[in-house]
Amino acid sequence: MIPAQTLGALAGIHERLLQLVETQPARDVNRPFHPQLPSMGWLLGRAVYLETHLLRGLVFCDDDLAGRVRHLFGHQVSPTPALQTQLPPQDHLLNWASEIFDHHLTLLANPRLLPEHALLKVGWLPAWLTQHHGLTYETLLGVLTAKALCREPLEYQVQHPLTPQLPRADAVRIEQGHYRIGARGGVVWDCEQPPQVVELNAYRIQRQPVSNPEYLAFVTDGGYEKGDWWDAEGDLWRTERERSAPWHWRQDAQGHWYGIGINGPADLQVNDPVSGINAHEARAYASWASAHGEGLSGAVPQHEFQWELAARMGVIEGTGRAWEWCANDFVPYNGYRPPDDPELVTPKLGEQNQITLRGASLHTQPALRRASFRRGAQAVDETVFAGLRLVLPPGKAAWE
Repeated sequence: MIPAQTLGALAGIHERLLQLVETQPARDVNRPFHPQLPSMGWLLGRAVYLETHLLRGLVFCDDDLAGRVRHLFGHQVSPTPALQTQLPPQDHLLNWASEIFDHHLTLLANPRLLPEHALLKVGWLPAWLTQHHGLTYETLLGVLTAKALCREPLEYQVQHPLTPQLPRADAVRIEQGHYRIGARGGVVWDCEQPPQVVELNAYRIQRQPVSNPEYLAFVTDGGYEKGDWWDAEGDLWRTERERSAPWHWRQDAQGHWYGIGINGPADLQVNDPVSGINAHEARAYASWASAHGEGLSGAVPQHEFQWELAARMGVIEGTGRAWEWCANDFVPYNGYRPPDDPELVTPKLGEQNQITLRGASLHTQPALRRASFRRGAQAVDETVFAGLRLVLPPGKAAWE
């Protein structure tokens, strides 16, 4: 029998997905608002297709319904603007999604209707779908942020201007050693396994992620105008985009910076981590901070293993408010074995130019908030509510 709590979580994320799409004007549902993001209609359709393929197709051996829309939502489909013109209109999409979600919950809630299948043991499939849909929900919120940025700018006046603050080396040292990385079991993603032991050199890691005032210091120092801090790929992105700040930052009539989010413009908060930067911006900031911050010489973005170890040890703070860019590519672990069905493979795992993200954002669902969870995004992707945390050379140990 599938636990009631698991079914409740799946029903809850179903409702969130439907509500986000239902509250939008019909003309906006199948419209892409950002080059890195599909439309809301495609994202909802993809979630319905995936659930249908895994539950009806694999568990019940009935691929008819999923097969009809695989050309639109299958794992190998790229949601191009042309493809998204083929999507059903909002009312048809919502009726289709609601009917299928309700039917699936009915099946999962009645053990006599379910066949014996490995994906259903201890409620694995509905728990995994809750996590996958949760990440889709977060992407939908990214679409709404992009939509807000497409509107005509409002006359907004910052109430509490942000003051630039040079970064400081408030860091904790972790000693060299062999440490466990990855998930041992439970309802986890394939990219989190197999668990293994890795050797890490000693390092220091910032207790807090980079804050809005610290990032503002980079902006006001001409960080986007000077190519000195950017690597070759980042400098190409910088010159092509002609940016002077993160994608959702704007200036009021007095020149004060504020942010635009789902609910419109708002002051940037002094205690919040910077969010909405891409990996190129994270690397450039690290290079700048290394030259300007007190005690930050040699600062670089963290490796994901450094983050996971520090998170497991509980020595870092501020996690879960913005995803954190890491220094390494998003690739499988040593000894990785992909799932039998490609739809169960973590999106973007091992693809070219995918960078690892760790932690969570304010929008991340509880089921994904664990130390072993990892995801990937393109280096240019600014829509994933991400910031960064720096690591530093180890310095001397207390006993040295």
